[in-house]
Amino acid sequence: MKAIILLAGYATRLYPLTKNMPKALLEVKGKTILDYIADELERINEINEIVLITNDRFYPNFLEWSQNTREKRSKKYTVVNDNTTDDTNKLGAVKDIWYAVDKLKIDEDIVVTAGDNLFTYDLKESYDIFARKRIDLILAKRMTSLSDLRRMAVGVLDDNNIITDMEEKTEEPKSDIAFFATYFYLKETLPLLTQYLDEGNPPDAPGYFPSWLYKRKPVMAHLFDGECYDIGTFESYEDVKKNFTPKSSD
Repeated sequence: MKAIILLAGYATRLYPLTKNMPKALLEVKGKTILDYIADELERINEINEIVLITNDRFYPNFLEWSQNTREKRSKKYTVVNDNTTDDTNKLGAVKDIWYAVDKLKIDEDIVVTAGDNLFTYDLKESYDIFARKRIDLILAKRMTSLSDLRRMAVGVLDDNNIITDMEEKTEEPKSDIAFFATYFYLKETLPLLTQYLDEGNPPDAPGYFPSWLYKRKPVMAHLFDGECYDIGTFESYEDVKKNFTPKSSD
């Protein structure tokens, strides 16, 4: 299995903090956001390579990070440059997943996670469900805030947690189940990334692809325990620095 961390955004809402520093390398309680994510991925033994897909501006930053972290980690780390330079020519998250898969000729299961999400849920628990069920899987949680639901992908599940309805960023959410930017995809699903993009579907938010995918094959949700912080603004960054509690093992 390969892991893909989405790191190609420019985080313009955090300027000037992220003008020359990628958001994932900002620190929270003594560690970078990326280090926390890598720690969780390292716990999944089946992952043999962690791919950092980034842009041309921040490629050197992540290359340096991967070189500096190599000695303390067990996985292979590969940094992929999508050759974009700013928001005017960025590929978008879905196209970046496709780009990494195509560039590295990946032909095995993948787990994809956003590089700006700090979370306390057990990623290995989600992987174990994915491995046992052999079904595409997306992480989800029940949310009470309508404003939060409106800015996320929201969906409806059947009794087996199979997605029966899913929509990205809707003003009228159909449920209180919000989906988060961590996805497990079977290797058989990867060719559908090409079909999705060839049809002209939106390449930006990563939730658009499973919103399209569930209509073509079963996609399961794992309702996790824990928190997930999406760091997109100065306010959310200050909030996570104050309220995020690292796992004791960290």
